[in-house]
Amino acid sequence: MSTNPTPAKNGKQGLFVLEDGRNVLVTFALVSSLFLLWGLCNGLIDTMDKHFQQELNLTLSQSAWVQFAHYLGYFLMSLPAGWLATKLGYKAGIIAGLLMVAVGGLWFIPATSIAQFWSFLLGVCVIASGLTFLETVANPYTTVLGNPSHAAIRINIAQSANGVGWILGPIVGSIYFYSKDASGASTGSETLYIPYLAIALLVLVLSVIFYFAYVPDVKTKDDYHLDEGTPGMSHSIWSHPHFVMAVAAQFLYVAAQAGIFSFFINCMTPNVRTGFCMVPPIPEAFDSALKTVASYLPDWRLLQNWLSGWFEIKDGVRRISDQGGSALQSVGFVCFLTGRVVGSWLLKKHAAHRVLGVFGVLNIAVCLLIFLNLGWLSTAAVFLSFFFMSIMFPTIFALGIFGLGVRAKKASAYIVMAIMGGAVLPKLMGHVADTYDMSRAFIVPMACFAFVAFYGFAWPRLSKKDVPREVKISGTH
Repeated sequence: MSTNPTPAKNGKQGLFVLEDGRNVLVTFALVSSLFLLWGLCNGLIDTMDKHFQQELNLTLSQSAWVQFAHYLGYFLMSLPAGWLATKLGYKAGIIAGLLMVAVGGLWFIPATSIAQFWSFLLGVCVIASGLTFLETVANPYTTVLGNPSHAAIRINIAQSANGVGWILGPIVGSIYFYSKDASGASTGSETLYIPYLAIALLVLVLSVIFYFAYVPDVKTKDDYHLDEGTPGMSHSIWSHPHFVMAVAAQFLYVAAQAGIFSFFINCMTPNVRTGFCMVPPIPEAFDSALKTVASYLPDWRLLQNWLSGWFEIKDGVRRISDQGGSALQSVGFVCFLTGRVVGSWLLKKHAAHRVLGVFGVLNIAVCLLIFLNLGWLSTAAVFLSFFFMSIMFPTIFALGIFGLGVRAKKASAYIVMAIMGGAVLPKLMGHVADTYDMSRAFIVPMACFAFVAFYGFAWPRLSKKDVPREVKISGTH
């Protein structure tokens, strides 16, 4: 494996070219694989809630402990991850994160034998702790692997790989979390460990690759002179409103994201206690058409069983099954990935803060449609919410660490710590759903998106940058 990148012919800094003229496209591709990894892990987490609701007879609010354990790992490890990245560099942070994910993945083997809710939550928390190292390092690292004028486009490209992982996660979850035997009995509890064992083996291989790979420790531009000893200049990242508000915006965005992602299957399927379902009854013709498609797949028995299990009869009405809801979540993540692609194109044409603000406003409108419980229109709106959430995390991240120099690593640790919002707000959303219904619960993410929109439109004033050239993406590279 080559340890040195290819020098650029023109010697100029470009999309994947450093100031010294070296091309780091391969390094960027390796780092982007980490985005796919944690997208896959997050996609699996988002399909777990309904599994535990069914197997352990939990309420929506109780099942949200899965999200609490997941995001608690981020909260606990974000500062240590930022410290390690600052002291030892990007490579050490990545390898440490990969090894911790491997430990968490392997833990699911004994957790399956223990078969207690706490044992699965522990595995979720350990994996999330490892992912914290990866996110704390990889997110800011993508912004420095080339010309700073293209920072937001690079992080959005990398986050597109994250979107692919999120698409795969629910598909894997639908197979292993909601599997059934020949008699129709659930076998999800016995097979839940399989994807996590595969992840553990994969990250062990990745850790070896990163150990030998070229991963330069690039110093970022210090636009606010935080690294200088200039008298009268503040050296605290907390003195910069655009960073402080980014922490708050990320807390609320991840809260909204975690709530919508984790309760997606509940949006598609009937409530086991009340029978309420946002989605209208499924026409028999649609069910028949899907079974016809499945019948032409005689050599793909697993896929055939998977497709034919998307619907079930409940109280004499054809509804989407838990397995079908999990599979449809992948469609939601296709919308999410599409939003990333469209968003990356928009970021070439418009300032990042304006795109963020507009997407925030549109998601407020989408959540209102879901709140009003308008049948198929509200169902479609759930998928639209994925599209408009797509660029929020990476764009808030890029806007928040803008111009902070070497302290971007420390700042990124706090922005990652803000992911704790995903542990707190889903329980509130679940409580609203338990008290009223699933559609009314969307009042919670609606409020979160309102703040995100505010941050986007207020960013120039907060950063004291009238024209944020190094966050806006130019039309040419």
